[in-house]
Amino acid sequence: MRWKVAPRKSDDLVEQLLINRGINTVEDKEQFFHPKLEDFGGDLKIPGIPKVAKRILQSVEKDELVVVYGDYDADGICAAAILYKALTSIGARVLPYIPHREKEGYGLSRLGLEFARDSGASLVITVDNGIVAVDQAKFAKEIGLDLIITDHHVPGKKKPDAFEIVHSTKMCGAAVAWCLIRDLIKKELAVELLQFVAIATVCDLLPLVRLGRAFVFEGLKILNKTENPGLLALINECGIRSGSIGSFEIGYMIGPRLNAMGRLEHAIDSLRLLCTKDPLKAKRLAKLLCETNATRQKMTMEAIEQAKLLVDRSKKIHVLSSKDWSSGIIGLVAGKITEEHYRPAIAISVGEEVSKGSARSIDGINIIEVIRKHSDILIDVGGHPGAAGFSLLSKHVEVFKKRLEEHIIVLPEEGRVLEIEAEVSGKQLTKALVSELKKFEPFGMDNKRPVFATRGMRISDIRTVGEGKHLKGRADDLDFIAFGMGEWVNLLKSGQIIDLAYNLELDTYNGNDKLQLKVKDIKIT
Repeated sequence: MRWKVAPRKSDDLVEQLLINRGINTVEDKEQFFHPKLEDFGGDLKIPGIPKVAKRILQSVEKDELVVVYGDYDADGICAAAILYKALTSIGARVLPYIPHREKEGYGLSRLGLEFARDSGASLVITVDNGIVAVDQAKFAKEIGLDLIITDHHVPGKKKPDAFEIVHSTKMCGAAVAWCLIRDLIKKELAVELLQFVAIATVCDLLPLVRLGRAFVFEGLKILNKTENPGLLALINECGIRSGSIGSFEIGYMIGPRLNAMGRLEHAIDSLRLLCTKDPLKAKRLAKLLCETNATRQKMTMEAIEQAKLLVDRSKKIHVLSSKDWSSGIIGLVAGKITEEHYRPAIAISVGEEVSKGSARSIDGINIIEVIRKHSDILIDVGGHPGAAGFSLLSKHVEVFKKRLEEHIIVLPEEGRVLEIEAEVSGKQLTKALVSELKKFEPFGMDNKRPVFATRGMRISDIRTVGEGKHLKGRADDLDFIAFGMGEWVNLLKSGQIIDLAYNLELDTYNGNDKLQLKVKDIKIT
């Protein structure tokens, strides 16, 4: 990777990190280190909420059945849980609905709307979807359903004709749902539901600065002392230490398990976990989610290994397909190929009649624009510059692959870049610095865990761990671990001088803390 070191503007390392994040004033620092939702009151008052609140109260008075129409990812599941818990708390009759990834695909479907009608519902409220559902909104009106859309995705040129739309791109779908109902329910419940907003914000990769940071900061307080039976069971099943949940635990442990059901089975079980009051049922569901996630991991690893064999390094874009890949994991496959080769990648799950594809891109290439150039052979396509999804008839897969592989794409010349916050000397690496860095948590989009670089480090005790997958050793007087870099053992030797880019962390073992460098990249000098 090419190292891009931020310009040094302060001798104080913590101050430099703040400058790198655009945090310069006393007010900015206060808001960053002590974020409060009340500081963003204007963003929380989304247009349309008063009208929707009135309609919801009317549904309670008339004992109408309300369908909460969610999505199969963590954001959609958490958003559905928020509305289900909130609406039932004020006496509403609520029926949650999560579409099936394979049978219905993303968002509102005629099948889902017909289910709502046939169940006797008169009101449907979407969460985390619906802002581009123009045809579906028209159908809802035709079959006599009042449709309320709450969403955070980028709208199309034409908005759906719904009873009302509550929409904001400043937050995740679960946060929009929370803004909708926070003033309709008891304050204690509104605060409790922030734990779901925190999970959704991290999992949906929202920026963890300003409003997003405030949501996660407040939500983590609740999550770390949660009494929700489902979350308690899942936290226990994950082996997470109570009170130590941060954005890492959400993003890499809790989130993938909530997502796994929607990838391979049906996400309704993830929603059931979040909503159940029965500890035994919660334990059973948490076990199911973890087992399904383990299966997903195995399937993903196998698919990635297959995909690697299909990669032609001479191509500027990797378009890979297989009949053996589940559509629930192709996004993960595309992401891994993009990460390893720093090329846009598309993974296609080939079906008997219809195939589904998922794309991931790199900086400088708008993948959704590239794919939309071939809309004449696509059934549908959606996404943004960095990631996209689409479907097409299976008979067109090879034509699609050939078109994209022949498509002239000018790749960014600089290649993969590693952003370095600051170059530091070994003397600056202390436990006190780790304590200062903790104040920057929660880490995530736009507030990534700081990467430092130290040049001219002498290495020793070089070895591999984890069946040869990971590299371990010492650099000067500090331990380091380089995950997924086991092959470097053949390039390095004790006494060699290298430059290291790394995260600084404390490695805790048997109650003892010691500094450790979590290596991101190595340069041999």
